Amino acid sequence: MSGRGNGTKGVDQGGSKRRRLILRENIQSISRQSIRRLARRVGVTKTVTIVDVVYTLKRQGRTIYGFGK
Repeated sequence: MSGRGNGTKGVDQGGSKRRRLILRENIQSISRQSIRRLARRVGVTKTVTIVDVVYTLKRQGRTIYGFGK
């Protein structure tokens, strides 16, 4: 066992690796903030914290100081 996948052989060797690379690139291009925004729109998080308000104001160009990080 060399630890390099599931040991497929034949013509289609490496197809899953390519798919995995494309998926990883797509996932890495999504920022954490956009995931948070989508979750808020879908209704996953129902509590709005001070950090959320500060973040939204910062996105709109109205930075507020004294809160958050």
